[in-house]
Amino acid sequence: MADSVKPSDEIQELLKPFHQRAAEAEGRLSRLEAALTNKQDGHSEESAKLVKDLQLKLEEMSAELALERSKVAKLTIDGQKKYYRINHLIRSLHEADKKIEELKTKVKYMMRGSSLGWSTPPDFNDPWQLIQE
Repeated sequence: MADSVKPSDEIQELLKPFHQRAAEAEGRLSRLEAALTNKQDGHSEESAKLVKDLQLKLEEMSAELALERSKVAKLTIDGQKKYYRINHLIRSLHEADKKIEELKTKVKYMMRGSSLGWSTPPDFNDPWQLIQE
């Protein structure tokens, strides 16, 4: 039995430096893991803060975009109303110009008719009356 204990003790003595190195390696590994966890937590917090800031900016820009779109829609409607009004005014001006030209023509014929001895102005809607008189 003494022989069986002896090799076991010798093996333990031979393995002692390896066990020490393994314990030291485990200690370094645990310190590295702790440092990595702290570093990742710091990055996670920074990343979360950055993501939160970006989401806030995105929400602000979305609200601003919606506001600008409503302004564009309102301005488009106002522009269409003004376009309609301008077209209506142009049409009215053309009609007024035609009436002025008709009145000028009537006045010209009236002046000419008075020199011709017409007692009443001719009916300009009936051009044959002008020719017959």
